[in-house]
Amino acid sequence: MGAKLREYKQKISSAQTTKKITKAMELIAASRIQKAMTRVRASEPFSRAVTRAVSAVATHTDIDHPLTREAETVKRSAILILSSDRGLAGAFNSQVIREGMELAELLRSQGKEVVFYLFGRKAVGYFQFRGIATAGEWTGDADVPSFSTAEEMSLALLEAYENEHADGGVDEIHVVYNRFVSMMTQEAVQVRLLPLEVVEGVAEESTSSEVYPLYEFEPDATEVLDKLLPVYIQSRIFNALLQSAAAKQAATQKAMKSASDNADKLITDYTRLRNNARQAEITQQIAEIVGGADALAS
Repeated sequence: MGAKLREYKQKISSAQTTKKITKAMELIAASRIQKAMTRVRASEPFSRAVTRAVSAVATHTDIDHPLTREAETVKRSAILILSSDRGLAGAFNSQVIREGMELAELLRSQGKEVVFYLFGRKAVGYFQFRGIATAGEWTGDADVPSFSTAEEMSLALLEAYENEHADGGVDEIHVVYNRFVSMMTQEAVQVRLLPLEVVEGVAEESTSSEVYPLYEFEPDATEVLDKLLPVYIQSRIFNALLQSAAAKQAATQKAMKSASDNADKLITDYTRLRNNARQAEITQQIAEIVGGADALAS
């Protein structure tokens, strides 16, 4: 019976230590979420301004630009999956990887070859463990993404998009990442980056009777798009990285809160078992004393 008491005491101590760790990680994640959301909000005005500029050029001109031209036959598609470098975030990484693999299966069912680009150690480890080839990998700054990383990723994707099929070129580019919805909800979404789908100007024209001015672009619209579209892709990727970082901190806080609650439950359960074992031991000792006294009396 004494062995049982020692076992329960050790388990209670272990659960208390685990609770201290998970509670500290929950508080750290909560403090980082606000900083991550500040970075997301700071990046949005520039991203919206670039989107409006690209939409104006693409909507109000009839030029045929490579980055907005739909391929007649899409033979190869690129998928960029954004994960995290660390775990302890619940289903954060598994849901974005699953979303990416489901998108890959859908594209393959349409007769397209799929090329993967990965960001974050969790996605890289998943693909390495399963022996799936990748065309590009980036790790190291998933918690606080830098614009230089987004720039490097966009250059690699644009180079693949502009290359011929014989040189490993792709016809379209998709991005899969976790979008921050709320503190309790992180949604895995997929976005097609290229070829560019301009819907902003069309939606405005269809819902408004306003007469839009005639635009004159200097230099010409083709050169403007040559300069704007790479910046547009960089801003979209950087915003997705920031959204993913904020969603990861929210997922970590939620997972650590759940772990702390589970530790509390374990402590309560083991405390009850320890009390029961101690009561049983006391009862047994009393029974032995009474039995010994009866034996002496007889």
